Amino acid sequence: MRVVIAPDKFKDSLSAADVAAALASGITTAMPSSQVTCVPMADGGEGTVDAALAAGFVSVRARACGPLGAVVEAEFALRDDEAVIEMAAASGLALVPAAERDALAATSRGTGDLIRAALDAGARHITLAVGGSACTDGGAGMLAALGARLTETGGADLPDGGGHLGALARVDLSGLDPRLHETDLVLATDVDHPLLGAEGAAAVFGPQKGASTEDVGTLEAGLRRFAELVGPELAEAPGAGAAGGVGFGAMAGLGAHREPGIDVVMELVGLETALTGADLVITGEGSLDHQSLGGKTPVGVAGLTARVGAGAACVVVCGRTTLRESEWRAAGFIACRAVADLAPDTESSLRYAATYLERIGQGIAAHYGNPDMRP
Repeated sequence: MRVVIAPDKFKDSLSAADVAAALASGITTAMPSSQVTCVPMADGGEGTVDAALAAGFVSVRARACGPLGAVVEAEFALRDDEAVIEMAAASGLALVPAAERDALAATSRGTGDLIRAALDAGARHITLAVGGSACTDGGAGMLAALGARLTETGGADLPDGGGHLGALARVDLSGLDPRLHETDLVLATDVDHPLLGAEGAAAVFGPQKGASTEDVGTLEAGLRRFAELVGPELAEAPGAGAAGGVGFGAMAGLGAHREPGIDVVMELVGLETALTGADLVITGEGSLDHQSLGGKTPVGVAGLTARVGAGAACVVVCGRTTLRESEWRAAGFIACRAVADLAPDTESSLRYAATYLERIGQGIAAHYGNPDMRP
């Protein structure tokens, strides 16, 4: 039997590669004759670079501005003239200790630094995976790092951070790195929020980054001013509000085109080719819930399996699930296996996830390895 294992990470527990390895170990233990292919996945946010590296890209490290100005060393993936960048590597909320979070001062400048480093490395096809950002600056810092000039009344450079955008008087994009004109930039995100309003970047995501109610108002006003000067017609575009408005900055300032994150990753890792001839496909993520149904990795893999898998069955594995059986079956899965059903408590399910996943892999192989038990 040919098995393809294509999971996302189990957040706070295992990387996608580790999840796949644990399941593969269980399957080959129970069914030594099986042919197992592991394709670690992501949905276009954190983990996308790891997925690209597992698919044959090489790691490149670069120094970049962190969310609050300190220099960080960040990684991106490169293969020939194609680069994959995670915004979170330079501008991520995880880079800022909880006690130091400053929603008004945080900047996306480091993301621009990484794009410039990718250009320096020869990339002319860049995938920007957004998510997990610390900033709500509309991508202003990113544009500044790439040569744009943002000034206050009087001509002084505007300080970094979404909290200063309300004082913005002029945006000059003429100094943007000319290599961007010959570069295909893909914005990978499953977020479809607009830049402004009740469903926008500041209102929805600002509080997660430490913004108070007053801060949200300040950020909203700043983003509105920024949009007026850069591209008001794109402020309502789906995805403009992604990553604190970096989606807007990438589309309006850099000409990026948005694609669903899971679709981007499936193409990057060559999942369609890997599925050819598969009898069984196993996917998964840490928490399988209603958010998963909106375009996360498992549903994306199930959809591609249905389209190109020539009858392959698709099983979803997770840390826990809040979905009813009717819901996960409607999403395209013939079975759902959760670590929480084996572990005595949450701490054990996180700490010993690999052991439980190996057991789950053995159970899947024992059940679906029997031709009489296959759908």
